[in-house]
Amino acid sequence: MSELTLKTITELREGFRGGEFSAREIAEAFNAAVVAGRSLNAYTVETPELALEAADAADRDRTTNSLKPLSGIPLGIKDLFATVGVDSTSGSNILKGFKPTYESTVSGNLKAAGAGMLGKLNMDEFAMGSSNETSAYGPVNSPWKRNDGGNAALTPGGSSGGSAAAVSAGLAPGVTGTDTGGSIRQPAAFTGISGIKPTYGRCSRWGIVAFASSLDQAGPMARTVRDCAIMLEAMAGFDPKDATSLNMPVPQWEAGLTTDLRGKKVGIPKEYRIDGVPPEINAIWDQGIEWLKDAGAEVVQISLPHTKYALPTYYIIAPAEASSNLARYDGVRYGLRDMPQGGNLDAMYAATRAAGFGAEVKRRIMIGTYVLSAGFYDAYFTKAQKVRTLIKRDFAEAFKQCDLILTPTAPSAAFGLNEKMSDPLAMYLNDVFAVPASLAGLPAMSVPGGLDSQGLPLGIHLIGRELDEQGVLNAGLAIEERAGFTHRPKRWW
Repeated sequence: MSELTLKTITELREGFRGGEFSAREIAEAFNAAVVAGRSLNAYTVETPELALEAADAADRDRTTNSLKPLSGIPLGIKDLFATVGVDSTSGSNILKGFKPTYESTVSGNLKAAGAGMLGKLNMDEFAMGSSNETSAYGPVNSPWKRNDGGNAALTPGGSSGGSAAAVSAGLAPGVTGTDTGGSIRQPAAFTGISGIKPTYGRCSRWGIVAFASSLDQAGPMARTVRDCAIMLEAMAGFDPKDATSLNMPVPQWEAGLTTDLRGKKVGIPKEYRIDGVPPEINAIWDQGIEWLKDAGAEVVQISLPHTKYALPTYYIIAPAEASSNLARYDGVRYGLRDMPQGGNLDAMYAATRAAGFGAEVKRRIMIGTYVLSAGFYDAYFTKAQKVRTLIKRDFAEAFKQCDLILTPTAPSAAFGLNEKMSDPLAMYLNDVFAVPASLAGLPAMSVPGGLDSQGLPLGIHLIGRELDEQGVLNAGLAIEERAGFTHRPKRWW
C-alpha cells in the first residue's frame, strides 16, 4: 500500500500544494488501494477514470496557481447520492443500473471544489439499517478484527458502512455519508474515524435518494476532525432546489478550529446512563469528560427526560416518511420493472416491489403504511410528532445550562455480521444514543476515543446547539488531541 493512502486530507492537501507529489500520484495510489481492498466490499462502483480526470485538472491548476479547496483530493461517494452517468442505486435491486442524468447538490459542490471521485460506496438498502447487511450488494466487511485470535467478520456499522470502511482501510481519504438516525456517527465509531452530522438543512438534500425527509442530512466522514471541517465547508450551502435548505452563509469551520474550551459548559445527560451497556462504554464516556475538563470546559449534569421515547418515536416517524418516499419505485418510470405474463398495472406494481425491495425495506414500508392508515394516524404518527416536539424542547432547555452535550456514540463496539440480523429490535437499539439529536435536527459528531478489550474502536459523541457546528468540531478536536487515537486496522484483506 502506498504511503499516500495513509495520509489525511490535510496532509495530502499540504503535500500536493508544496510539490511533494502530484495529484495524479495521489489518485493512482487510492485507485490501487480500492482494487486491493475489494474483499471488504466497500465500493459498489469504481470510477478510477474520474479520479484521474480530476487529478490531471488539479495538476494543471497548480501550474497556473488556480487551485480549488479540494484540488488533488479523491473522495468516495455514498451510493445514496445521484452522480451523473454513474450507477446510483441506494444499495437496492430496484435501482440497479440506474444512471442519473443529474448530479446531487452535495457531490456537485465537492466536484466544484476540485475533488475527484474514486467510486460509489456500499450502504444499507435505502439507508435502512445499522450494519450494512441489508445492501443488495452484500454486507461490507469491517477492516477491523477482534484480538481474540478468531477471524469473525465484523460490521462497519450502517447505513454508511461502505463509507466508514473505506476511510478506515485507507481506500479513500474522505467520503460522504448520510445520517437519518445515526448513520454517519455509529459507523464512524465502529471503525475508528470521525464523522459529523450537521444541523438539518446545512447540506442540501437535492439529489440524495430520500429515506425520511425530515431527518435525512448529508455529512462528511474522514480520519480527523480537521478533515471533516474541510469537507463540510465544501459540502454545505444554500440550495434553492431544496425547500429545507438553510439560506445562510457557510462558516469557515477549519479556520475557526481551536481546542481551548475555557468558558464552555458541557452537559452530561443522566438519562444516557443505560442499564446493560458494557462498562467500557461508560468508561470511555467518563474519559471524554476528563479530556474536556482538561481543555478548560466546565462539566454540568443535565436532564433530557424524554430520551426514553426517542427510539420508538423515530421508528414511527422514519418508516412513515419512508413508506411515502418509496412509493415512487413502482416500475413505471425508472429502475426495475417486473411484469407478470398477462398481468395488469397493479400486478406489475406488486411484482416489481416484491422483487426489488429487500426484507428490511419491506418491513419499514409496512410499519410506515400502518401508522399512516386512517385508523391509526392519530394514535401513532400524530402522537410521535408531539413527542418529537417534546424531545426538541428538552434539548432547548438543556442548552440553557450548557453549550455542548457529551454522550457515548453507540451502546457497543462493532458486532459480528449475522449476529443481530434475526432480531430487528436488537438492531434498532444501535441507534439509541444517536437518534435524539436527529429528531431535534442538531449538529452531532463522533470522534474515536480508544479501543475496547477486544481491540475494537469506541466513539465519543458530541451534540451542539442548532447551527453550532463550530462548537462541536472544536470539542471534537480537543478530544482527538487528548485521545491520541492513531490505531489502524491490520491489513488482512
